[in-house]
Amino acid sequence: MSKPKILILGGGYGGIMSAVRLQKELGSDEAEITLVNKHNYHYQTTWLHENAAGTLHHDKTRIMIDNIIDMNKVNFVQDTVKEIKKDEKLVILDNQELTYDYLIIALGSDPETFGIQGLKENAFSIRSINSVRKIREHIDYSFARYNNEGQPDELITIVVGGAGFTGIEFVGELADRVPELCREYDIPREKVRIVNIEAAPTVLPGFDEELVEYAINNLERRGVEFLVSTPIKECNEDGVILANGEEIKAATIVWTGGVRGNHLVEEAGFETMRGRVKVDKDLRMPGFDYIFVAGDCALIIDEEANRPYPPTAQIAIQQAYTIGRNIKALMNGGKLEEFKPDIKGTVASLGKGEAIGKVGNKKLFGATASAMKKVIDNRYLFLLGGVPMVIKKGKLKLF
Repeated sequence: MSKPKILILGGGYGGIMSAVRLQKELGSDEAEITLVNKHNYHYQTTWLHENAAGTLHHDKTRIMIDNIIDMNKVNFVQDTVKEIKKDEKLVILDNQELTYDYLIIALGSDPETFGIQGLKENAFSIRSINSVRKIREHIDYSFARYNNEGQPDELITIVVGGAGFTGIEFVGELADRVPELCREYDIPREKVRIVNIEAAPTVLPGFDEELVEYAINNLERRGVEFLVSTPIKECNEDGVILANGEEIKAATIVWTGGVRGNHLVEEAGFETMRGRVKVDKDLRMPGFDYIFVAGDCALIIDEEANRPYPPTAQIAIQQAYTIGRNIKALMNGGKLEEFKPDIKGTVASLGKGEAIGKVGNKKLFGATASAMKKVIDNRYLFLLGGVPMVIKKGKLKLF
């Protein structure tokens, strides 16, 4: 009798951790596990803002997949997913086709542009190793041009659209990096503008007010300008035009204003909301008992707040544990468990040695919050590859 085929699409938090959990839950004689990912590495999405600003090298952020999974238990296919044929139990890749008995969709996200004219064509986004490498190189080159091209202000103006977690963490890193760039390229710091634009009435919408106030004061003190309740109407090659008609000329525009589920899920014919599937309580695709969804592609409702949980790394990792146990239960005729997010806390970095956060009922500020952020990052590495992974890739200096 042939072994059941388990196919995992995507090597982000939900996908790679599903592979790690399944290789522990199942013996190699129980199932044929295959992981498909575009690259031969996994990267920590929550560190990409540091790579984009140039405060952390991208090699620190990525981990080779063969250093994570047991290649004797999991087949790794480096390829790009083109199409999911849900009714045929078939996935089309660039170079081959794969069948499955159980499917885990963990394909990550696409930027959500909210229909803003020119945004997709003219703004950078923080979403992959390649995208952030491009941002860092572009910023460096713009600063290098400044004194060679008549000192145009737009070359040293950086607009960041969106003041959620990624936007705030990115401007925090920029506030650290800009003084270094100014010294390198002989530019007065006061000439450089970092402008963070948010359509909502406040930065970090939904976050604790006292923590938000600390973040704004900290970042403004370090040269970040905030424009709140100010939607971007248009983005062009010269900068952005705001809903109030104001134009900000900038050579660098980075969009961090939101994400949606991967377009392949919608194109496969699944019912979605902004590309995300409202999954059953056991994380299965409604109407498809053999398909599980994790990470940015899964929509889970917080019933107390009556709104979706944000698609965070913390939740994607927890989903992988539930999916691993549920696939094993399905194979053995056992009972599937419901997924209930266990939100242990939330911490947002503001740059080197600075952060804000809430763990349980305790609010954290400054160096204490920054140390907690590193503890959270190191814990994930421990779950992924134990102590050796923490030593190799972790942030070991907490203060």
